[in-house]
Amino acid sequence: MKKKFIIFLIFALIMEAILYKYLPKESVIPCFELIKRLGIYLKIVNERQSRHGDYQQLSNGQHKITINANLNKYRFLMTLIHEIAHLVATEKYGKQIKPHGNEWKSTYQTLMKPFLRPEIFPTELLSYLVIHFQNPSASSDTDVHLTLAMRQYDHEERVKYYVFELPTGSLFCSDDGRVFKKGSKKIKRYECTEVSTGKRFVIQPHALVTPLEKDML
Repeated sequence: MKKKFIIFLIFALIMEAILYKYLPKESVIPCFELIKRLGIYLKIVNERQSRHGDYQQLSNGQHKITINANLNKYRFLMTLIHEIAHLVATEKYGKQIKPHGNEWKSTYQTLMKPFLRPEIFPTELLSYLVIHFQNPSASSDTDVHLTLAMRQYDHEERVKYYVFELPTGSLFCSDDGRVFKKGSKKIKRYECTEVSTGKRFVIQPHALVTPLEKDML
């Protein structure tokens, strides 16, 4: 029994040390307590293009949360609480709820509220976060103002940009290697032309792409 306790203690200390690397300092202890209380297996992985993080309940009942390692510490915190909200909402309301429905939104708001303070987030981010959490969306990337503010804290040189950031007429490359020319906005999406075929496609403004003319940005 004593041996198991020592192993658990060592694991807890390692996890806490890891969190200091990825989270704002003042958020580490409350996040660690949430992870410990809910029995979360937190896995930090290489960047995935389609998502910042995800939550799943494993076949043995354990809760697993996976988060991209390349996120800045403020985005990492938001993503962690976002995924914890899925866990908590599911346990409270049942598995039949919508992934990003009202139950998840209210849970996310409640869990995130204690972190929305200047000791954790820079003041220039807080104003955007307060607005965002009045009605949090499935992906914070769809919040243009918050996304651009968050970008200022990325620790890696930008390689990809959102389509809405590119000038009209500029060329960009999608993840599958196709080259497009950005056109005008049609309602909520941009009409873009595939250079090799001349075919037109409507592309989401928050699609991440690689610009081919960086000097135009």
